[in-house]
Amino acid sequence: MKHLLTATFLITLVLISACTTSPTGRRQLLLLPESQMQEMGAQAFTEMKGKTPTEKDPKLNNYVKCIVDHLAVQIKEGEIPKQWDVVVFKSDEANAFALPGGKVGVYTGLLKVAATQDQLAAVIGHEMGHVIAQHGNARVSETLVAQGGLDIVNTVLAQRQGQNYDLLMAGLGLGAQYGVLMPHGRAQESEADVLGLQLMAKAGFDPRASVELWKNMGKAGGSQPPEFLSTHPSHGTRIENLNDNMKNALALASQSTSKPNCVR
Repeated sequence: MKHLLTATFLITLVLISACTTSPTGRRQLLLLPESQMQEMGAQAFTEMKGKTPTEKDPKLNNYVKCIVDHLAVQIKEGEIPKQWDVVVFKSDEANAFALPGGKVGVYTGLLKVAATQDQLAAVIGHEMGHVIAQHGNARVSETLVAQGGLDIVNTVLAQRQGQNYDLLMAGLGLGAQYGVLMPHGRAQESEADVLGLQLMAKAGFDPRASVELWKNMGKAGGSQPPEFLSTHPSHGTRIENLNDNMKNALALASQSTSKPNCVR
């Protein structure tokens, strides 16, 4: 009984010490060191490149990289890498992702919905916002607590297979086969919207394009389930959140000295 109480006390201390505040003031649990999250991100990115066809058109790749580079410059020193690895994947899916360690993937299907550099910057900025706020670490930490502790991480990463590995990859936002992106929670999605809006504005992109982007997403996506049945905010709620933060974003954009001219 004494050993059980001691163990419970130690676990409680670890959990308390691992609680941190996100960039917008939310409380979240971060159990893993950033170095381990970067390792997981790099590993998942390498495996995904081996499984998913990539776009070879240099002009299209340069276009996406141009947008990522402008956004990355605005990230605080020491927060995450300034240089991001960028891959354009050949897929009709209208999506993108960012992983710890400075990894960005953009699907060619997204370029049919994000019609301008500013709209694409809104999506990529949103995904980079997840990384800035360490949402992947928070989700993996929740998985570890549910699964029974930190001791499974190294074993699972070494084996690269099994249910626990799939759960850890899902924590990064990747499905078991890396073909399906797993949704973040509503609070994380809303936070990434705000951080992405600020990031694109500082980089000199027009933040108002984020609203147009989500209108396009609504047209392309067809009917949505009711918001209470989905982990994502509805398009209307997302647009409302963006508009609520637009005044500050426009002020940041007016102060920016960056003038992106990324040509598709």
